[in-house]
Amino acid sequence: MKQSTLSFVLFCLLVTLFVSRTNAQSGGIKATLTMNNFEHGGSGSSGPSECDGKYHSNDTPIVALATEWYANGQRCGKYINIYYNDRSVQAKVVDECECKDIVDASVAVWKALGVPKSLWGEAPVTWSDA
Repeated sequence: MKQSTLSFVLFCLLVTLFVSRTNAQSGGIKATLTMNNFEHGGSGSSGPSECDGKYHSNDTPIVALATEWYANGQRCGKYINIYYNDRSVQAKVVDECECKDIVDASVAVWKALGVPKSLWGEAPVTWSDA
């Protein structure tokens, strides 16, 4: 294969990857990211998670989804992609949040998304099934 043909093929692959990532971000479901403490005795933790009856480390990327997205537990144990600005993270669904349009996330999710600590609390995100 000629150098110019190989360069063109690589360029097309990069464009395809960029477009697919951009589409995933823009096509995601709009939500508000909030912070939850999934550990035993942690503030905001009302008990073990709905999905498995266990507490989880805040160092693990996990979330509780709003009731309408939790879908009666159909997303339990499954992963979602969360997008904030130009970053994304996969997080495991472990619980339900009885709020509307909320993705309630562990500290690990906030860190992975690179949200400045000064903005921790609420942030606009989009998400999709992984």
